Amino acid sequence: MSVPAGNGTPLVQARGISKHFGSIEALRNVNLTLPHGKVLGLLGDNGAGKSTMIKILTGLFPPDSGEILWEGQPVRFHSPRDAYDIGVATVYQDLAIVDLMSIYRNVFLGREEAVTKRIGPFRFLDPRRAKEEARRAIADIGIEIRDANEPLARMSGGERQSIAIARAAYFNPKLLILDEPTSALSLRQSARVLTSVEEARNKGISIIFITHNVHHVYPVADRFVILWHGESIAELEAGAVSKEEVSQLIVEGRHLAEKLGYIAPES
Repeated sequence: MSVPAGNGTPLVQARGISKHFGSIEALRNVNLTLPHGKVLGLLGDNGAGKSTMIKILTGLFPPDSGEILWEGQPVRFHSPRDAYDIGVATVYQDLAIVDLMSIYRNVFLGREEAVTKRIGPFRFLDPRRAKEEARRAIADIGIEIRDANEPLARMSGGERQSIAIARAAYFNPKLLILDEPTSALSLRQSARVLTSVEEARNKGISIIFITHNVHHVYPVADRFVILWHGESIAELEAGAVSKEEVSQLIVEGRHLAEKLGYIAPES
């Protein structure tokens, strides 16, 4: 699928997003921009604010200040359903899959209406159609499965993560958010997941890839946003920055970002 050219308006922009929990400042003036059909690496150490930012983008938390623009128009999500309805899908670290259930049942878990057939006034799951659609969805992100009836528990971590991505991508979201998708995976399994990310991007899906490890996202990212203590300290194009520089920004934070001219010094 080709990405619509449009007028160059990004799919999503966050401008000046701030969030407090009592006296704790979780986010302060966070900005990010994600064009259509691109991968954005959202990077930062633990506690940098990545999870809070994503919960705002998925409608779990409202921002205290700032705004989100969706295809150039201001939006405000009051619930995850609002975000889903506009085209946001999320794959969390726990994957929300059932190990003892078959691959095809996992792909359509909670979305069985997409593969049902009608007999009189009743609707039933169509196993043949569900298996064919599941196999096609998984092949679309670069993974060939042996048997759609196979329990997910028999698959590797990389295969399981890829199937979770395939499940989300099947329903054609505009934005796919991946929460630490390569965490605790081997190099081989991580490579499989990165292939799935690339295939999802090739379908025209914009992706936010959340991680604390630049090595996990650098091969597929088109741009990076680096968070440090709840603040976005750099927004960079992939071709203009080295892996080592991104790593240094994650570790050294505001001090280095000021030195490199990415943000103004604090007054």
